[in-house]
Order: sequence, then structure tokens, then C-alpha cells
Amino acid sequence: MNVALFIPCYVDQFYPQVGIATLELLEKLGVTVSYPIKQTCCGQPMANSGFEHLTGDCNSLFINNFSAFDYIVCPSGSCTLHVKEHLHDDKNKSAAKDIRSKIYELTEFLTDVLHVTSLSASFSHKVSMHQACHGQRGLHLSQMTELVAPPYSKPGRLLSMVKGLELVTLDRADECCGFGGTFCVAEEAVSAKMGIDRVADHVKNGTEYITSVDMSCLMHLEGILRRQKSNVQIKHIAEILNAG
Repeated sequence: MNVALFIPCYVDQFYPQVGIATLELLEKLGVTVSYPIKQTCCGQPMANSGFEHLTGDCNSLFINNFSAFDYIVCPSGSCTLHVKEHLHDDKNKSAAKDIRSKIYELTEFLTDVLHVTSLSASFSHKVSMHQACHGQRGLHLSQMTELVAPPYSKPGRLLSMVKGLELVTLDRADECCGFGGTFCVAEEAVSAKMGIDRVADHVKNGTEYITSVDMSCLMHLEGILRRQKSNVQIKHIAEILNAG
């Protein structure tokens, strides 16, 4: 299995420990991982702002960096979904299509490709799960509560394998945190109010750590927690699954 690790820009710049935890976790599970050193932004910020026509160089570079691998794994639902749905190259359509079919968000890869049934992780804390919108509604990592359908959660299932972890139940399990990429810049007040409401649900239910598959959502929530001088911390799911 020839696996490439794709690390989003904001993880690389602000939360490098998440990339390290992802690499270590995959290696613990017996996966040989490569890191294409010339990788850069996937182009999602430009596309989200209405400038997808300017992402051509990002697309071409992504294809050059990752086309040789069997799988591409990313610790971000939003970046994974962007590549899966929007990567294109008019000069190399087949390569773009191939990459769109073999990129996976981390918990998706662990569940659907590796079929992980046990982990050696240990994390003795109360943890609540933020269901990031891209992961839930785009990648279908968990069931949406408004649907009359059996519940499931790929991240939740993996967290249940962590020794000592107590998974906290929220009142509104799949509500948006308000980050929304460039939405938090264009609609700052709305974004902040949504984040405050989301944090309140986690705090009310007694969590010690908020986790998610998306560090971007957690960064938004972390800013609110710090302003509130809260003791609640944020931690990407890769860090928890790799803990102990």
C-alpha cells in the first residue's frame, strides 16, 4: 500500500503536531507513508471565495505531487472534500479523476480502507465530538440527525476504541460551528455568534476536550474558548487516536 500524506496549509503553519500525530498513527497501524515535499495549498480558499478559475496551478501541482500513490490521506474533511469534488485539470483529466477517487479523510481511511477494529490509544478524559459540516454532510462520516435513519459515526466509532475516554453527548450533535472558511471573515458577527452557541453546548455537557476531524473548526472554537478564559481544550482526533 503506497500512501501519501496531504497536510493542509493551516495545519502545517499553526498545528504541526496534528500532522505529526497523523503520520505516527498511520505508521503504528502498519502503513508506509510518504510526504510529497513540494505540496502546497489545494486551492480551497480561492474556490470558496468564488475564484475557482484561479486554482489551476494548485490543481496541476496537486496532481504532480500525488498521482503516483495508491491512496492520499488527509487530516481534514474540508480539504479532502474540496479535492474529491473540485480537483480538475483540462490537460490531464484522467489523472485528476483518479486522484478524486483515492483521497480519504483520516477517519474515513481508517474505517473504510484499513478496517480498524482496535487501537492502542489511551486518553482518560471527557471528550465531545464536533461534527464538522464538510465531513458529515459532504463525506458522510456520520449520520445527520434530521434524517430518519440509523445513526452512525466513523470518528465516534474510533474514539470508542480509546482506553479511558468518556464520549460526551451533546444536545445538538451536528450543528455548524460557524467557521465556514472565508465565511468567518465575510460574516464575522454571525460566525462568532454561531461559535459561541456551539461552545456553550460542549461546556454545558461537561466536556474537557473538544475534538473534530477538522482543525479549522477547532481553531475557531479555540479562539472563543480562550476569550472566555475557559479550561476546555481542543484536540484534533488524530492526536487522541495516537495518544498513550
